[in-house]
Amino acid sequence: MTWALWESYMLPGIWITVQVTVYSAALAAAVAFAVGIMRTSELWIVRFLSGAYFEVFRGASALVFMFWLFFALPIAFGWQLVPLWAGVLALGLTYGAYGSEVVRGALAAVSPAQREAGIALSFTRRQRLRRIELPQAWPEMIPPFNNLSIELLKGTALVSVISVADMTFAANLIRFTTNESAPVYTLLLAMYFVLAFVITRGMRLLERKAKAGIGQAPPPRGGLLGGLRARTAAADPVTGTAAVAGGDK
Repeated sequence: MTWALWESYMLPGIWITVQVTVYSAALAAAVAFAVGIMRTSELWIVRFLSGAYFEVFRGASALVFMFWLFFALPIAFGWQLVPLWAGVLALGLTYGAYGSEVVRGALAAVSPAQREAGIALSFTRRQRLRRIELPQAWPEMIPPFNNLSIELLKGTALVSVISVADMTFAANLIRFTTNESAPVYTLLLAMYFVLAFVITRGMRLLERKAKAGIGQAPPPRGGLLGGLRARTAAADPVTGTAAVAGGDK
């Protein structure tokens, strides 16, 4: 693959993939928090409607929903969406449904004593969420949100089927031009890995700051270097050997 092909197709494709990922993640986060909080409401109708949304979008295919938004919506209602925004809407609403379960589960994991303390202080439901429940639940949401973000990144490849010129679309154009499949798709895999790694490192940093903000110990650093640091920190300060749980072996 020549530099001209890389500059003409792949670089703009990377930028489109980043845009789709960021816009879809922002929409998914808004939907996740809104629906997740609604699913913990005291009103049964609110729980029913939010639960119905969750079940429908969890069971629907993001690709088929994308097709519906791009091809069926104009026929049914006369609204023609730009391909980019049809993809963003489909991915954001679908992954927002998955994220709502993360929010609901994290809020449910907050100790009931904390809620009772808020009630004893005459806090409203909104005040309890803002001051007690969400600050404690937020650090627990970040690891599953990290996984969802990476899945969303990989899911952006679906937008290529509605002619959005993302990385996958660009790679297919280059393959058709050069007739080279192995190098093109190997490079494509590497670029998805690099973007996923950047997301992971950013979410790890966010998790450490969130846990530090509520007085919890930050999670251990991942990877080979993180494991080496953890073992070094746990080593006996005199002998330099790592301690073994359960006594001498």
